[in-house]
Amino acid sequence: MGVAVTDGLGLTAQPHATIERRGGQRDLDAIAAVVNQFDAERVVLGLPLDPEGRAGRPAQAAQAFAERLRSVLTVPVELIDESFTTVEATEVLLAADLSRARRKQVIDRVAAAIILQRWLALQPRSPESLP
Repeated sequence: MGVAVTDGLGLTAQPHATIERRGGQRDLDAIAAVVNQFDAERVVLGLPLDPEGRAGRPAQAAQAFAERLRSVLTVPVELIDESFTTVEATEVLLAADLSRARRKQVIDRVAAAIILQRWLALQPRSPESLP
């Protein structure tokens, strides 16, 4: 699972880490640890919709995971369409001329940053929050 974080103003997303999926409570605990480490105000998860924008089996699994996460976190958990984020992340990493092995190591966290940046772009900005 890729992890990204935002800057203090909520303007940009940066890749942070990759959490190895282990299943069940261990995945929830790993995410909770990141939330605590960064004193996060919310968690944004990718929602893998199909090319027609429908919620198939992978999206339903993501929604179920979000529900389990909500039961253990004290911050909101939101979902956002993650369509083509891995493709976008691959293009970014190819443009950066990373080796295939290095791309494999960081692809999930770069995709997570793209997902978080999408979410940030959809958030209303008040005049006082603008730099």
